[in-house]
Amino acid sequence: VIQFALDFAAKLGLDSLRDEVGNVIIKKPATAGMEDRATIVLQSHLDMVHQKNNDTVFDFETEGIRMKVDGDWVRAEGTTLGADNGIGVASIMALLSSDSIAHPALEALFTIDEETGMTGALGLKGGLLSGKYLLNLDTEEDNELTIGCAGGVDVTIEGKGSTMASINKPYKLTVKGLQGGHSGMEIHKGLGNANKIMNELLWTLNQAIEIELIAIDGGGLRNAIPRESNAVIGIVDIEEAEVIVTNLAIEIKERHAHTDANLQISLVEDTGSYAEALELEYTDNLLAAIADCHNGVFAMSKEVEGLVQTSNNVARVVVEKGSFKVMCLTRGSVNEEKMELAEKLKSSFAALTCITSFGGSYPGWKPEPASYLVNHMSDLYKKLHGEAAHVSACHAGLECGILGTNYADMQMISFGPNIRGAHSPDECVQISSVQKYWNYLLEALKTL
Repeated sequence: VIQFALDFAAKLGLDSLRDEVGNVIIKKPATAGMEDRATIVLQSHLDMVHQKNNDTVFDFETEGIRMKVDGDWVRAEGTTLGADNGIGVASIMALLSSDSIAHPALEALFTIDEETGMTGALGLKGGLLSGKYLLNLDTEEDNELTIGCAGGVDVTIEGKGSTMASINKPYKLTVKGLQGGHSGMEIHKGLGNANKIMNELLWTLNQAIEIELIAIDGGGLRNAIPRESNAVIGIVDIEEAEVIVTNLAIEIKERHAHTDANLQISLVEDTGSYAEALELEYTDNLLAAIADCHNGVFAMSKEVEGLVQTSNNVARVVVEKGSFKVMCLTRGSVNEEKMELAEKLKSSFAALTCITSFGGSYPGWKPEPASYLVNHMSDLYKKLHGEAAHVSACHAGLECGILGTNYADMQMISFGPNIRGAHSPDECVQISSVQKYWNYLLEALKTL
């Protein structure tokens, strides 16, 4: 994809460079009559979240996304769409390739790995850009102007427990059909987390009939609320287990009826052969630790009404051959509170011999509501649409806060079209909203 962007610039005869980490910068001179305007940086990220439904046969390494138009929306067949942040990338490419759109000098910044730790933004050095204003095209509501965001840290807990011979018949416990979604923008919605639901089922079974825990494979990427989880367990009394699972499934489904109407929970015989399971006491401690892991909103902002300040997503749980790994993404606009929650997650596993690591930490983006750029873009939105935009900070990881560490004098704002279900196979983008956002972008280039 990096080479694709460089080749695109070469075909247009535009200056480009690839920096040390892989970010691509393409520069285009101002159109006639706009040479005296301040240079504008247009920024989007090249990567997407690659999620698919378990029953979807698709290879992200070799296949292109199977897009389809559904009324006023573009969707994908059983996978994420990549509108996050493909719409932003496409918009910038359209501007770079146009010979009829008026604009000041442009610096297109295509960053890498935004979805997996902000690698590109963290690695971008100062002095490569000269723009005064940066327009980040990565917001997912067309009436929002984002001027601040949360930071984040990856929390990973890994350990290896004692094992014992697996002597009971194996059964597969499955949680699926959850909505999933963006672990920042949608964390306040109370969406079901497959890893937490699975753990509740396993914990309840273990307390009642003492199961053998052979394997767990739940969730996926840190920034996606997990939709599915599978576990393999050894069971002596399957009849009692089925009663427990059936009754608890009814309760869990009722609890999530308004957010996850398609939730499915099943317990069926597993045809595999398994030699070992986690030792019983270790199983108790592991399930207790995962149960103690905070998931969802941890604190709301006292300054910005309705804004999540700190949260955690228990994104991935894996148990295999006696080893376990739990992966979380902890977000927060107050760094001290973010790290406090990360430490709480670590302490949840104190009864186990394990290693907890904090990685991929990135700062938040402090809002500057009185800046010229924010005021101008707010006024422009109201002029075009006859109503005020929703100017706010968000509980997602935008790159602006990181970019600002090396470009402190650059004023920044983020906006975009309506995107729903980002980071899940339900992701879609609204066609009419893209037109609205595109016209707004063109007017911004004319007037800044």
